[in-house]
Amino acid sequence: MRHQITLTVNGEIEFLEVESHRTLLQVLREDLDLTGTKDGCNSGECGACTVLFDGEPVNACLVLAVEADGHEVITIERLAQDGALDPLQRAFINRNAVQCGFCTPGMIISARALLDRNPRPSEMEIRQAIAGNLCRCTGYTRIVEAVQEAAG
Repeated sequence: MRHQITLTVNGEIEFLEVESHRTLLQVLREDLDLTGTKDGCNSGECGACTVLFDGEPVNACLVLAVEADGHEVITIERLAQDGALDPLQRAFINRNAVQCGFCTPGMIISARALLDRNPRPSEMEIRQAIAGNLCRCTGYTRIVEAVQEAAG
């Protein structure tokens, strides 16, 4: 079954026809060519597909596209504006918090949600905010330092 949906993605209104079983992740990557949102586990365990859904971080692989009808979605592509990186993106570079890079978009989106609601988080609050994002390369220390730098 196909459904007509309207959602706002990165500030742009999108009118789409989607099948009932397709996820928000599939629509972002395959229909809208927003490949910064990564396709990891497809079971909500890794956080690589984290996007902001009405301002809250969610795993796009767990949201059906039809559930996004009428909502706002922000992906990693939206954070850099007019060629200038978001302070979080800059801090991840400064702190060498990016290794393979696969987890980075989801990490940054989760951290952006935290900083949007709490501009001065403690280390524990940062660790809690990124707890749903798995990284197999960094050991998280540099990621936490990057979020602290962006908060500073």
